[in-house]
Amino acid sequence: MSPAKPRRLGAEPAPRAWQRMLSGRRLDLLDPSPLDVEIEDIAHGLARVARWNGQTTGAHIFSVAQHTLLVEAIARVRSPRLDRKRRLAVLLHDAPEYVIGDMISPFKSVIGDAYKAVEARLLAAIHLRFGLPVKRESDLEALIKQAAYLEATGLAGFGREEAVRYFGRPEPMPGAIADLVAPWPIERSERTFRHRVLALQAG
Repeated sequence: MSPAKPRRLGAEPAPRAWQRMLSGRRLDLLDPSPLDVEIEDIAHGLARVARWNGQTTGAHIFSVAQHTLLVEAIARVRSPRLDRKRRLAVLLHDAPEYVIGDMISPFKSVIGDAYKAVEARLLAAIHLRFGLPVKRESDLEALIKQAAYLEATGLAGFGREEAVRYFGRPEPMPGAIADLVAPWPIERSERTFRHRVLALQAG
């Protein structure tokens, strides 16, 4: 083995590009490995990340974990025959946010493609970890917009016409779907998300 190359005097160390997880894993944002992806870390992180930058009503944040459960529930209503793997892909669509947080769409537009590149690498590693195709579902955007409309009008202070302008006119949904928009305590979001992922994995 060749000796380590000495660092030039006064040179700054390379900036850290990995996040340490509570599981003990170190997830590299530049080159994420599926082997460093753990469901416990994802559930823990997503349950603590607020949608809408926390600008929602209620005693609790509306977490990304609960948002993904809402989107998956909408998918089941709209496509009752959707297979288990595709439902799991829907549930994990925002999973990279357990590492990089939920950046609101207006800010994503400001910073351009840098965020999207990191997000895409993380999502690919997460999909590989759970045995899913790397490519994202083509009809996912419509499901996300349906959920966003419900969240915007139910929690984030949007009027109906304003929400239609940004998210489209929603399809009628059963009352059980609307009930998912009420924010849950963190522990419930974490537990429910984790159990749903494991249930879909198990088939």
